[in-house]
Amino acid sequence: MNAPSELRSPIDHIRGYHAELTGIRRDLHAHPELSFQENRTSSIVAAYLKKLGIETHTGLAKTGVVGVIRGNKNLSGRAVGLRADMDCLPMHESNHFEYKSKHEGRMHACGHDGHTTMLLGAAQYLASTRNFDGSAFLIFQPGEEGFAGARTMIEDGLFERFPANEVYALHNWPGLPAGHIGLNPGPMMAAADRIEITICGRGGHAAHPHLSVDPVLIAGHIITAVQSIVARNVAPIDTAVVSLCAIQAGHPGAFSVIPREARIIGTVRAFQHSIQTMVEQRLNDIVHATAKAFGGEATLKYERVYPATINHAPQYDHALHVAEDLIGRDHVIRQMPPSMGAEDFSFMLQAKPGCYARLGQGMGEGSCFLHNSRYDFNDAIIPLGAGFLAALAERRMPLAA
Repeated sequence: MNAPSELRSPIDHIRGYHAELTGIRRDLHAHPELSFQENRTSSIVAAYLKKLGIETHTGLAKTGVVGVIRGNKNLSGRAVGLRADMDCLPMHESNHFEYKSKHEGRMHACGHDGHTTMLLGAAQYLASTRNFDGSAFLIFQPGEEGFAGARTMIEDGLFERFPANEVYALHNWPGLPAGHIGLNPGPMMAAADRIEITICGRGGHAAHPHLSVDPVLIAGHIITAVQSIVARNVAPIDTAVVSLCAIQAGHPGAFSVIPREARIIGTVRAFQHSIQTMVEQRLNDIVHATAKAFGGEATLKYERVYPATINHAPQYDHALHVAEDLIGRDHVIRQMPPSMGAEDFSFMLQAKPGCYARLGQGMGEGSCFLHNSRYDFNDAIIPLGAGFLAALAERRMPLAA
């Protein structure tokens, strides 16, 4: 990363232990753990926090860890939460470097190893300086990858035990140049809904289709009809995605058997609750009417998994000013285009005001995007990410002059 000249403390402070943090990050990468199984990771986090003299709490949402750092003063009564996710993805790693995953079928392909490390770097800075008036809550969260670990931590009493006034999170983004930070005053990530369509027909011999009700034929018409929902129901200035990603029916070895049942799995993405509701209703209409038109029956299971990740204006303004002060206006994207991906930090933003930002990690030679089997976190951005997180807390709770 070509660091801009504007970088200064706390980033410069954290550069002093950049090598140590890189070692931690690569160790975590080599030992990835799935959602709610982050026992080794949480033990490393807890031990590191305790070594720094930080008040440490474990066991939230099974493997979650929270560190509490009190400022040099605590007259304001304010508290800021900083969150990092810890879990990996259930996928094989295709890299060949020394610290590649030691566990088949588990990989840090989204950079949560880097997120955890950056928050540890922020913890070391905040614990050594304590240059703020209030409390910083360092939230190491399990189960982000589809398991709503943020919601589980909240249900487990996170904000009752650690009453943050606001929360912040940072996610690496290969689509941004290394050393850049991107924000948006509104939506950053879409809501993620899961849909499951079950079609029931009447099985039979493929040579006598008139004696059966073919669920595969019904599935084909449903798949085609569903493509009209966004095209003809969502205003062009708004957006949504309906993707049907898997279909299961019959047996590959039974080429002459019309099955009784077919199943379709997919996802819906949107930023607005009203669009989610409309899409769900239109899916119901299409699924039931299409199946009935062909003599079959169908049901729709619609599950709202993650809400949209929407930043709050005051916290966006704070994060923007901190980023511009740390790395300069030219390295900050003020209107970062939102992603149709999803993020369970959305649950925390429903419970508390806050801001979610993206940290550019670059897509240089040999690099790739998130959830790719050849992905690796860019260790060069650790001081910037850690310094940004630390500054968010420090400057939101300034010491009185």
